[in-house]
Amino acid sequence: MTQEQMEIRAVEQRRFDAMVRGDVAALDEILAEDLTYVHTTAALETKADFLRRLRTGDLKYETIGPESQEVRVYGSTGVVTGIARVRVLSGGQPHMFGMRYTDVYVKRGNRWQMAAWQATRLPQD
Repeated sequence: MTQEQMEIRAVEQRRFDAMVRGDVAALDEILAEDLTYVHTTAALETKADFLRRLRTGDLKYETIGPESQEVRVYGSTGVVTGIARVRVLSGGQPHMFGMRYTDVYVKRGNRWQMAAWQATRLPQD
């Protein structure tokens, strides 16, 4: 694994951890200002939308458990694909599901930031 792949993998884990903790300050650093975030429901959010929902408690991640993950790097761009199990409260309603996801990181200055996320819900087991 290259140094860039390890860096991106570490940022991705910090992001998942921050989402579960509701750590909006950490996410503000990790997420790019021009973020495009597409949930498993096909809802599209900006960085501001996503952070606002976390801040207000409308969206609360209880667990995010990555099961597999691949990181590819193309210069200053990293693409992460994986499968994870998620337990989340959205609008006060509990949801638990598996998802397949792709996210894109860009290196700006000397840090990696997530610029795009797209997730698809897996069929129920």
